Amino acid sequence: MANKNYQGGKAYGELLKRREKDLDEINQQFLSSGTYDEEENLEERLLQYKAQFIRFDTDGSGDIDFMELKYMLEKLEQPKTHLEIKKMIKNVDSTEKGTINYPDFLIMMLGGKNSVLRMILLFEEKNKEKPKPTGIRKKQSLADLGIRPDMAQHLG
Repeated sequence: MANKNYQGGKAYGELLKRREKDLDEINQQFLSSGTYDEEENLEERLLQYKAQFIRFDTDGSGDIDFMELKYMLEKLEQPKTHLEIKKMIKNVDSTEKGTINYPDFLIMMLGGKNSVLRMILLFEEKNKEKPKPTGIRKKQSLADLGIRPDMAQHLG
Protein backbone atom coordinates (compact mmCIF):
# COMPACT_ATOMS: atom_id res chain seq x y z
CA MET A 1 0.00 0.00 0.00
CA ALA A 2 1.32 3.47 -0.93
CA ASN A 3 2.31 5.82 1.83
CA LYS A 4 -0.22 8.70 1.70
CA ASN A 5 0.62 12.19 2.86
CA TYR A 6 -2.33 13.61 4.77
CA GLN A 7 -0.61 16.93 5.44
CA GLY A 8 -2.55 18.86 2.78
CA GLY A 9 -2.49 22.13 4.69
CA LYS A 10 1.24 21.91 5.25
CA ALA A 11 1.89 21.00 1.61
CA TYR A 12 -0.31 23.88 0.45
CA GLY A 13 1.58 26.29 2.70
CA GLU A 14 4.87 25.08 1.23
CA LEU A 15 3.46 25.51 -2.28
CA LEU A 16 2.49 29.12 -1.47
CA LYS A 17 5.96 29.81 -0.06
CA ARG A 18 7.60 28.31 -3.16
CA ARG A 19 5.34 30.34 -5.46
CA GLU A 20 6.10 33.54 -3.54
CA LYS A 21 9.84 32.77 -3.73
CA ASP A 22 9.55 32.29 -7.51
CA LEU A 23 7.80 35.66 -7.85
CA ASP A 24 10.47 37.28 -5.65
CA GLU A 25 13.15 35.91 -8.01
CA ILE A 26 11.32 37.45 -10.98
CA ASN A 27 11.13 40.75 -9.07
CA GLN A 28 14.91 40.57 -8.51
CA GLN A 29 15.43 40.03 -12.26
CA PHE A 30 13.37 43.16 -12.95
CA LEU A 31 15.32 45.14 -10.33
CA SER A 32 18.72 44.07 -11.67
CA SER A 33 17.86 44.35 -15.38
CA GLY A 34 18.28 48.13 -15.41
CA THR A 35 15.33 48.50 -17.77
CA TYR A 36 13.10 50.11 -15.17
CA ASP A 37 15.69 52.09 -13.19
CA GLU A 38 13.84 55.36 -13.86
CA GLU A 39 10.71 54.04 -12.10
CA GLU A 40 10.12 55.62 -8.70
CA ASN A 41 9.91 53.24 -5.73
CA LEU A 42 10.41 50.26 -8.01
CA GLU A 43 11.03 47.73 -5.25
CA GLU A 44 7.89 48.81 -3.36
CA ARG A 45 5.80 48.78 -6.53
CA LEU A 46 7.01 45.28 -7.41
CA LEU A 47 5.88 44.06 -3.98
CA GLN A 48 2.45 45.62 -4.56
CA TYR A 49 2.18 44.03 -8.00
CA LYS A 50 3.22 40.66 -6.58
CA ALA A 51 0.44 40.87 -4.00
CA GLN A 52 -2.08 41.80 -6.72
CA PHE A 53 -0.95 38.94 -8.92
CA ILE A 54 -1.15 36.40 -6.10
CA ARG A 55 -4.61 37.66 -5.15
CA PHE A 56 -5.96 37.18 -8.67
CA ASP A 57 -4.14 33.94 -9.54
CA THR A 58 -6.75 32.00 -7.59
CA ASP A 59 -5.78 28.53 -8.79
CA GLY A 60 -2.08 29.03 -8.04
CA SER A 61 -1.04 28.08 -11.57
CA GLY A 62 1.34 31.02 -11.96
CA ASP A 63 -0.84 32.52 -14.69
CA ILE A 64 -3.97 34.65 -14.68
CA ASP A 65 -6.32 32.89 -17.07
CA PHE A 66 -9.55 34.01 -18.71
CA MET A 67 -11.86 33.13 -15.79
CA GLU A 68 -9.51 34.62 -13.19
CA LEU A 69 -9.31 37.86 -15.16
CA LYS A 70 -13.10 37.89 -15.58
CA TYR A 71 -13.53 37.37 -11.82
CA MET A 72 -10.94 40.05 -11.05
CA LEU A 73 -12.65 42.63 -13.27
CA GLU A 74 -16.05 41.82 -11.78
CA LYS A 75 -14.61 42.17 -8.28
CA LEU A 76 -13.21 45.58 -9.26
CA GLU A 77 -16.67 46.49 -10.58
CA GLN A 78 -15.31 46.72 -14.13
CA PRO A 79 -17.05 43.80 -15.87
CA LYS A 80 -16.09 43.23 -19.50
CA THR A 81 -17.42 41.08 -22.31
CA HIS A 82 -15.70 37.83 -23.27
CA LEU A 83 -14.22 39.48 -26.36
CA GLU A 84 -12.87 42.41 -24.35
CA ILE A 85 -11.25 40.04 -21.86
CA LYS A 86 -9.69 37.97 -24.64
CA LYS A 87 -8.32 41.16 -26.20
CA MET A 88 -6.86 42.27 -22.84
CA ILE A 89 -5.05 38.96 -22.48
CA LYS A 90 -3.84 38.99 -26.09
CA ASN A 91 -2.38 42.51 -25.66
CA VAL A 92 -0.23 41.30 -22.75
CA ASP A 93 0.41 37.57 -23.38
CA SER A 94 3.94 37.01 -24.74
CA THR A 95 3.74 33.21 -24.51
CA GLU A 96 0.56 32.92 -26.61
CA LYS A 97 -0.94 30.52 -24.05
CA GLY A 98 -4.01 32.70 -23.56
CA THR A 99 -2.94 33.62 -20.02
CA ILE A 100 -1.01 36.41 -18.28
CA ASN A 101 2.11 35.16 -16.51
CA TYR A 102 3.89 37.21 -13.85
CA PRO A 103 6.62 38.69 -16.11
CA ASP A 104 3.94 39.76 -18.61
CA PHE A 105 1.94 41.24 -15.74
CA LEU A 106 4.96 43.26 -14.56
CA ILE A 107 5.79 44.45 -18.07
CA MET A 108 2.19 45.59 -18.46
CA MET A 109 2.18 47.40 -15.11
CA LEU A 110 5.62 49.01 -15.51
CA GLY A 111 5.66 49.53 -19.25
CA GLY A 112 4.51 52.54 -21.18
CA LYS A 113 1.76 50.57 -22.84
CA ASN A 114 -1.59 51.88 -21.65
CA SER A 115 -3.62 48.71 -21.55
CA VAL A 116 -7.15 48.78 -20.18
CA LEU A 117 -6.20 46.20 -17.55
CA ARG A 118 -3.28 48.30 -16.32
CA MET A 119 -5.50 51.37 -16.02
CA ILE A 120 -8.12 49.44 -14.05
CA LEU A 121 -5.54 48.03 -11.63
CA LEU A 122 -3.87 51.41 -11.11
CA PHE A 123 -7.27 53.02 -10.57
CA GLU A 124 -8.14 50.35 -8.00
CA GLU A 125 -4.87 50.99 -6.15
CA LYS A 126 -5.47 54.75 -5.99
CA ASN A 127 -9.05 54.33 -4.79
CA LYS A 128 -8.23 52.11 -1.85
CA GLU A 129 -9.83 53.60 1.21
CA LYS A 130 -7.44 55.77 3.14
CA PRO A 131 -7.35 55.24 6.91
CA LYS A 132 -9.66 57.63 8.70
CA PRO A 133 -8.22 59.79 11.46
CA THR A 134 -9.02 58.71 14.98
CA GLY A 135 -9.11 60.60 18.24
CA ILE A 136 -10.24 64.10 19.07
CA ARG A 137 -10.46 66.48 16.17
CA LYS A 138 -7.99 69.38 16.16
CA LYS A 139 -9.47 72.81 16.92
CA GLN A 140 -9.75 74.96 13.83
CA SER A 141 -9.69 78.70 13.62
CA LEU A 142 -11.78 80.71 11.18
CA ALA A 143 -8.66 81.15 9.05
CA ASP A 144 -8.29 77.34 8.81
CA LEU A 145 -11.83 77.21 7.42
CA GLY A 146 -11.02 79.87 4.83
CA ILE A 147 -12.94 82.66 6.56
CA ARG A 148 -11.19 85.99 6.86
CA PRO A 149 -11.39 87.55 10.35
CA ASP A 150 -13.01 90.70 8.94
CA MET A 151 -15.80 88.53 7.44
CA ALA A 152 -16.46 86.68 10.72
CA GLN A 153 -18.71 89.46 12.01
CA HIS A 154 -21.15 88.77 9.15
CA LEU A 155 -21.61 85.11 10.18
CA GLY A 156 -23.50 85.54 13.33
